[in-house]
Amino acid sequence: MNNVGVFDILGPIMIGPSSSHTAGAARLGKVARAVAGDEVSEVVFGLHGSFAKTYKGHGTDRALVAGILGMEPSDKRLRIAMDIARERGLKFSFREEDLGDVHPNTVRFIMKTVSGETREVIGSSIGGGSIKMTEVNGNKVEFTGEYPTLIISQEDVPGVVSKVTRLLYDEGINIAYMSVFRRQKGQGANMVFELDNKLDQKTLNKIKVLEHISRVIMINPVKDGE
Repeated sequence: MNNVGVFDILGPIMIGPSSSHTAGAARLGKVARAVAGDEVSEVVFGLHGSFAKTYKGHGTDRALVAGILGMEPSDKRLRIAMDIARERGLKFSFREEDLGDVHPNTVRFIMKTVSGETREVIGSSIGGGSIKMTEVNGNKVEFTGEYPTLIISQEDVPGVVSKVTRLLYDEGINIAYMSVFRRQKGQGANMVFELDNKLDQKTLNKIKVLEHISRVIMINPVKDGE
C-alpha cells in the first residue's frame, strides 16, 4: 500500500489538508492570474493573519503558486507547483503583511506580467474552498469567482452603467449580481457584474469600445475540472 501524505487527495475536489488554506488559496491564485490578463512572470504574495503564520505547514504557498500557474485545487501537481514554477521561470516570494481589518486568510498578489505591466489583487479564502475578492488594482470590488465575472474600469460620469446593462440585455445576458465602486465622486469607478452566462469575445469587444470605459476584465468561474 502506498503511503498517503497530507498533500494527497482528500475528497473529490481538493489536494491538501485544509479547504481554506489549500483549495481556497489555489482558487485565489487562479482568479489573480485571470485579472493579470497576461502571463505572470513574477509575483509577490503578501500574506495576512492566519495565512502568514501557517502558510508553509498548510501548503498555502504551493496552492497560491499553483493557482498562478492556472492549476485547479484538485490538480495532483499542486504538491510540486513551486518546482514547476521555477522550471517555467516564474519568480515568486512570500512576505507577511498587515492588511488591516480583513479576513485572517487574506493575500495580496503583486504581479508583474511578461509585457511589463504590474497588477495587484487582494482576496480572502473564507472557508470551505470559497473565496471573496476585495480589491483589484487599488480599486475596491467584491466578487466570489463562482459566476462569470465582468469587471469594468470607467470614468465616473452619468450613463456608463446604463450603456453596459443595455448592451448585456441586447445580447441576452442575465445579471446575477451587480455592484459599482468608486473612491470619490468624479474619479474613476469600477463596475462588477456577476453573470449567468459567459461572454464571447464579440460582446466583450462591444463593451470595450463604449465611451468612458478604460479597461475590461472577464473572469470565468474557478471550478474543479474545467
